[in-house]
Amino acid sequence: MRLYTIPCVIFTGGKSSRMGEDKAFLPFANTPSLVQYQYERLRKMFTQVYLSAKDKSKFYNVDAAVIEDLLHKEVSAPTIGLINSFRQLKDENAFFVLSVDTPFVDNSIISKLVHASNTDYDAYIIRTNSGIHPLCGIYTRALEEPLKEMVEKGEHRLTKLLKKSNVCYIDVEDEDLLLNLNTPAQYKQALKVFNERS
Repeated sequence: MRLYTIPCVIFTGGKSSRMGEDKAFLPFANTPSLVQYQYERLRKMFTQVYLSAKDKSKFYNVDAAVIEDLLHKEVSAPTIGLINSFRQLKDENAFFVLSVDTPFVDNSIISKLVHASNTDYDAYIIRTNSGIHPLCGIYTRALEEPLKEMVEKGEHRLTKLLKKSNVCYIDVEDEDLLLNLNTPAQYKQALKVFNERS
């Protein structure tokens, strides 16, 4: 498979409050951690794969470049990860983002996003019957300044940013592909789904 040249950023900086422990380091599949699993499979699809994190020292055992939240480090929100990604990837016009806790997002979804990104929109976001998935999509530099302005006002809802932007929504019917591992029950469900698909 030809590798995608758009940078990929795996977002790992969530609080994991509903999980009760850092979900990025939960064992998954045949790897010691979810973040390792995501990194290893995505670097087979992309030429550049980064981790977005509050503290890069946590990922000493993952052989990946880390985009650390140097700006607004005190805030834990995906908006901060986006701002810092724009800052570090200053030569790129756009990048693909994926939350670490969505391990079933596959090439069928990613290829749709990359193909759609040849059109003229501010962002390209996956949508299912349950709603939109802001951390499965492509963000362009057109959103950098609006994002900074929003954060300066203390607003961190990506849904609000996207509502005010020119967004291309890509519809996906299979909800299981967007399964989020937010709770212990969802983690167990994901392990079961993975085993069934293997």
